[in-house]
Amino acid sequence: MRKNSIKLTKINNEVMRALSNIIHTEIKDPRINPMTSVVAAEVSPDLKVCKAYISVLGDEKSQQDTIKGLKSAEGYIRTLLAKSVNLRNTPQITFISDQSIEYGVNMSKLIDEVNADIEPEED
Repeated sequence: MRKNSIKLTKINNEVMRALSNIIHTEIKDPRINPMTSVVAAEVSPDLKVCKAYISVLGDEKSQQDTIKGLKSAEGYIRTLLAKSVNLRNTPQITFISDQSIEYGVNMSKLIDEVNADIEPEED
């Protein structure tokens, strides 16, 4: 199976949707921030390993606590994932903090500040 095959893309999307649903509805750990989202999920072609990219809206401590909470509940999340997504192998999940959304928001603010400083030229 090719790395970017249609089948693997569908599996990635299904795993991402299922992980997001599990984190929001099933996990009751107080360390996990309610503003947690699954940005992407990359399942290996042999379906043994999954990298889940997690974005947390909050400060640095909240992000670290959320990743720790997800890592401690990894076995439970994997069990629920096996029940919700029918795969030959249930992948071992690795949670990775993703800062791309926060980075994009900061860059957008900087661009808005630069544009506000530039006065429109009158003809």
